[in-house]
Amino acid sequence: MTTLLNDVGVEISKRQVVRFLTERLDGFHAEDAAVLHAGLVSATYVTVDDTGARHANRNFHTTHIGGEHFTAFRTAPSKSRLNFLALLRGNYQDYVLNEAAFAFLEDRQVDPALLAPLKRQEPRRFANQVPFLQHLAEHGIDIFDKDIIRPFAEAGIWGAIRHHGLVGKTVIVSDDAGQFRVGTHALCCVHAERLLHKLMPATPCQVKHVETLRELIWLFYKQLKNYQRSPSQRAAHGLQVRFDRIFFIRTGDDELDKLLFRLRRRKPELLRVLERPEIPLHTNASERDLRGFVIKRKISGGTVSRNGRQARDSMLGLTKTCHKRGLSFWHYLGNRLGIGDDNHPIPPLPSMVAARA
Repeated sequence: MTTLLNDVGVEISKRQVVRFLTERLDGFHAEDAAVLHAGLVSATYVTVDDTGARHANRNFHTTHIGGEHFTAFRTAPSKSRLNFLALLRGNYQDYVLNEAAFAFLEDRQVDPALLAPLKRQEPRRFANQVPFLQHLAEHGIDIFDKDIIRPFAEAGIWGAIRHHGLVGKTVIVSDDAGQFRVGTHALCCVHAERLLHKLMPATPCQVKHVETLRELIWLFYKQLKNYQRSPSQRAAHGLQVRFDRIFFIRTGDDELDKLLFRLRRRKPELLRVLERPEIPLHTNASERDLRGFVIKRKISGGTVSRNGRQARDSMLGLTKTCHKRGLSFWHYLGNRLGIGDDNHPIPPLPSMVAARA
């Protein structure tokens, strides 16, 4: 871009161009954050995925969170469950110990003896991490033991998410990455088949078993799609039975049988569509949205400054959101910068996302 501007007679340095593209974008950052908030409040489902990113010569991770009408990207040094929950919490910084938080801790099988002193208290909300940790320490929690404190930190953020009305009835659809397994979770059925595809059978018999199971799973996937078009209690029961018939098969191949056992244990998440037919059976939407990010990464590498990282995430998310709303991003930019057609203003994207949902 610097070369293009210089060629047309504009004297400008690369550093100045970078400043124009990455600074004074507070309005765009705020709208991007509000889009994510509106989506998490109103969407019936979101699909999530992540990919590697380079920032300041370090390995970071970019997480995609998107629904039918919105998209958001967030880049951070970690892709842990704690980080994912912090992304869902958005711009809030508080921690809440409420019913949702304690249900989260019980689901993580935290020692009941550690929970008992906290449960005797009324639900508590803490402005930030410092008073939250102080409260835990006062009730016998070793806040310097990472293994002990991690689920409490996750629970405190999850309690805040639910306190602010986020991810209420929203189903989180993901691949088999453990950090996304929060709230009402559904697994991508396509990724389940990909696990079989990655196996390396050594004998003709093992090859036959893998091919047969892949065919059965793809047939089952088509039946799930038919169920989405015409759901019924009878069809749901039939699909439950068929799932058991496929994943309870014993082949004699240890590696294949272990994989079937692993998938069998995830039955509720793989069959979430039976209770929520409106959710997708895959995370293809997230993979499509991330493709633009990956292409940019291959061409221009990573980011250096915090402003550059935030600008890339916000503008890419707003671009995808505009496309999903059928809007021209060029028109949107002009409208927000005050150089577009004033006769056709574009309403705030968060209100459009919420209204559509």
